[in-house]
Amino acid sequence: MIRIILKLIGFLLVVGLFGFLALGPEIADRMQNPVTKHDPWPVTPAAQAMHERLIIGDMHADTLLWDRDLTKRQTRGHVDLPRLAEGNVALQVFTTVTKSPSGLNYEENAAEARDDITLLYIGQLRPFRAWLDLTERALEQARQLAIAEEKAPEMLKIIRSRADLTEVLRRRSEGEQVVGGILGAEGGHALGDDQTNLGKLYDAGFRLIGLTHFFDNEIGGSLHGEAGAEAGLTRFGRSVVEEMIRRHMIIDLAHASPQTARDVLDMTDMPVVVSHTGIRSHCETVRNFPDDLMRAIAAEGGLIGIGFWADVTCDDTPAGIAGAIIAAIGVVGEDHVALGSDFDGAVRTTFDASELAALTQALIDRGLPEDVIAKVMGGNMVRFLQAALPEE
Repeated sequence: MIRIILKLIGFLLVVGLFGFLALGPEIADRMQNPVTKHDPWPVTPAAQAMHERLIIGDMHADTLLWDRDLTKRQTRGHVDLPRLAEGNVALQVFTTVTKSPSGLNYEENAAEARDDITLLYIGQLRPFRAWLDLTERALEQARQLAIAEEKAPEMLKIIRSRADLTEVLRRRSEGEQVVGGILGAEGGHALGDDQTNLGKLYDAGFRLIGLTHFFDNEIGGSLHGEAGAEAGLTRFGRSVVEEMIRRHMIIDLAHASPQTARDVLDMTDMPVVVSHTGIRSHCETVRNFPDDLMRAIAAEGGLIGIGFWADVTCDDTPAGIAGAIIAAIGVVGEDHVALGSDFDGAVRTTFDASELAALTQALIDRGLPEDVIAKVMGGNMVRFLQAALPEE
């Protein structure tokens, strides 16, 4: 009898493990990255025609975290290459998430908290070397983007230089629907405490790094860490920033503490980005930098990417996001506003990448002229990248 019970327990454990590996990651993806059910957003023929004339770029999507084939249209999440093509997206920053503390919140997170990404990596059967090594996690996500480029070069071109950017824009001008993908890291903890890992990421194609994510790390203070708003760059962080400047890598201040952001501005006159955010005076939340800090970033040529989720816009409909964009223009000017969706970043949205024409319609409805819409939807991002990327 005992032997039978033990066999039954073993069988149930095997079934449970199989269920976790087979279904758990997909269920988590669907739960974490939902699109609110909605009727088709109304888009007039004139708005659609304008949308198709635009160069559209998005500064932030966490799609590589999730185990999907980018080359196929998916029924979950927000982004894949077919949906980017449907949305007429020319440029997409693909950010790599390597650590996320359990109990995630905007106020305070401990760096030592249990890491949810570890469980996700195990469940997705990612390579063992990446289970406990954050640099390897970033490199593994970069490898997935490279696999997609190799599988479908007509759909994706990874941008590592100004020359690559020029090639993508040329191909699109000739009628191709190729997407230019830029690799980014969400949080400098992907380096560990070893600056030589920055070279490994650069060689793998990374051209943008957010210094912190939801917790304080070796580089500096987080907007959501335990050390508080006055925690700035560490000595190691200053060294990393200097090396990023030397390599022409883009510094992303999203999730950085205000003091970390000010420390970076004091160190360099190189323009930086806040890749996915909102405007504090428009949507009052600790997640959005104070307006004066946004103005200081813009004054140095920086770019502010407006997110698509309610926590930073206070309204996640196309009309609500258009309102946040207009508020951003009022704070930092039309030359410093871009899109920063945070698609697939464990957020709920009211549309996915294929439906971006609804945002163009909403901006038209708010009275913005085409030249300003063109800047916000991607023109400012193109101009920024043309100056920020390494030449070759």
